[in-house]
Amino acid sequence: MSRHHWIYARPLLATAAAVALLAGTAAAAPADTPPDRPTTLAAALDDTYYRDALGKTGPELKAALHTIISTQTKLSYSQVWDALKAADEDPADPSNVILLYTGRSHSKNENGGNAGQWNREHVWAKSHGGFGTATGPGTDIHHLRPTDVSVNSTRGNKDFDDGGSPVAEAPGNFTDGDSFEPRDAVKGDVARMILYMAVRYEGNDSFADLEPNDQVNNGSAPRMGKLSVLKRWSQEDPPDAFEKRRNDVVFEQFQHNRNPFIDHPEWVGAIW
Repeated sequence: MSRHHWIYARPLLATAAAVALLAGTAAAAPADTPPDRPTTLAAALDDTYYRDALGKTGPELKAALHTIISTQTKLSYSQVWDALKAADEDPADPSNVILLYTGRSHSKNENGGNAGQWNREHVWAKSHGGFGTATGPGTDIHHLRPTDVSVNSTRGNKDFDDGGSPVAEAPGNFTDGDSFEPRDAVKGDVARMILYMAVRYEGNDSFADLEPNDQVNNGSAPRMGKLSVLKRWSQEDPPDAFEKRRNDVVFEQFQHNRNPFIDHPEWVGAIW
């Protein structure tokens, strides 16, 4: 199969592979499977991957999800480049990736550290907990996303909150001295990435215990805010097809773990 045709069949193949992986069968997706994940995949995830989390709330749910998603393949920081090229691929142009804050479709090959290129944005700022680019939280592609180099610099290590002045290079985004507000289409994505990190990294694997809180200006503390705003963003911007497909790609091709808040957005309120 050519690369072009593989890309456009990708949601179907991802669904079939995930169901087979989780259910232990070789079942193939029917030819008329819609581009979004079918209910059969959700059922397979609940019957297998999330089995030990179902019916729990609060700290018990958080602990169960931590155990589940901590089983993962860890990438090097250099491997993150190729992972993002696959996970954030533009569905309409397989030679491009979609940049998180601008929404711009940008050539996969124009990555690096120079103006006009895209680089690897740590949505949970790597200084919040001091993990840098170490294998683990520093290379976890559930919170690493392609972003425009200069917009990434504008965001810096700021917490997330509403308000500020418009970001000229990224319409729809706002920033001030201590916070960054992403465009509406990815507000929920940002929230679910932050909350994934808080569940995955609990301080028992040589890295800091990452937790959201309801403030900004967290500096180097292993905290990210603003929790009340992130919860609202997750409700206002539920997972879309791009975010769901990305979760599937990370699970099937790279880390082999999932962001549970994409599969079950209601778990945000069940924990926090």
